[in-house]
Amino acid sequence: MINGEVQIETTPRFVIKRSSTGMMVRGLWICKVRLGKRVGHPGLVPVLCLLVFTCLLAVLFVDYIESWVTSLGMSRIGGAHGGVLPQSMPPTRPEEYLLMPSPLVCQRAKPYLITLVTSAPANQKARQAIRDTWGGEVQVRGHRVMTLFMVGQASDPGLTKQLVEEARERGDLVQGRFLDSYANLTLKTLSMLAWARRFCPQARFLAKVDDDVMFNPNALLHYLAVNWEGSEKELGDLYLGRVHMRVAPDRNPASKHFMSEVGFRGTVFPDYCSGTAYILSRPTVLKLSLAAAAMPLPKPLPPEDVFVGLCAHAAGIIPTHCPFFSGGPHVPYGRCCYQAMVSVHHTKPEEMLHYWTDVHSTAPCSWLGVRTSLGICKVRAFLGILLGS
Repeated sequence: MINGEVQIETTPRFVIKRSSTGMMVRGLWICKVRLGKRVGHPGLVPVLCLLVFTCLLAVLFVDYIESWVTSLGMSRIGGAHGGVLPQSMPPTRPEEYLLMPSPLVCQRAKPYLITLVTSAPANQKARQAIRDTWGGEVQVRGHRVMTLFMVGQASDPGLTKQLVEEARERGDLVQGRFLDSYANLTLKTLSMLAWARRFCPQARFLAKVDDDVMFNPNALLHYLAVNWEGSEKELGDLYLGRVHMRVAPDRNPASKHFMSEVGFRGTVFPDYCSGTAYILSRPTVLKLSLAAAAMPLPKPLPPEDVFVGLCAHAAGIIPTHCPFFSGGPHVPYGRCCYQAMVSVHHTKPEEMLHYWTDVHSTAPCSWLGVRTSLGICKVRAFLGILLGS
């Protein structure tokens, strides 16, 4: 006690570096002894100690808690399990794309992971920032990765000319035959799936990423190695991202997320992954393409991520939630936190350049540094939701 105030000691002995029961018990005993000597209410000591350690554990293992809570809320109702899927689909031809790399690009590169970034024609700065950061990586954890950009047709002739020049210079643009607009994002995704299925079928995984997302191939491949490689699930149906649950259709015709009852009659959509970034395994790409070929497209088109979720539901594919994807609230920057995150939404080009440089400026963070920083980032993001910021 100093100047009449109770001091709660927080020495390194109170930090849990491993999920060891012995460390927890010892820490609780130290907390009880130290506080017991200073606090005159013995019954309050265990409560305070338990509260402190509960908060520490919650921060250190916030991703496990998020995964557990999400799994409780996810729907257990499966889809049609392939019953509505056709046996084949129309072939995809090079002439269906206005711009694209060589049809042999994947045969030459042999990518393990191919990332297709959906981008608007005018977003040259965003595309260049991606090339200068995570999109420039070609070898990650011993695997070949490749990044291409998916765009639609520009209404401005000057912009169309710039896209042609960019494609000639960079060789990483795929342009479909549809007007690039928010209303046509579903067409962009269908075009993306068709291109990947036809020209890059050997890729083990496909990542769909928006151009305002800071993506981390290293964190993704680490997550896949821990959870999928070497297991029976490796060659199965993977639809991985930040899962949205029990989302009701927007019936307001003036909304850009409008979904008519003709397109979907239910009261809530099947669970689906946020369209900002999600991962598909090779079998999932094929099954989603088959389901999309069998599903009529209502007008106006449904939101892109909702449509992918409906196709997954029809194919009997259940989405998998990963707490390292951000698909809603922005995750505040933390160097160690961003080393663990697979995707961070709402990232401007200049921020992406700064964050990427800072994250890779020093050695990787320690286990404790990552756990603590990740927990703080998640808590700050949650508080941002509560405060409406």
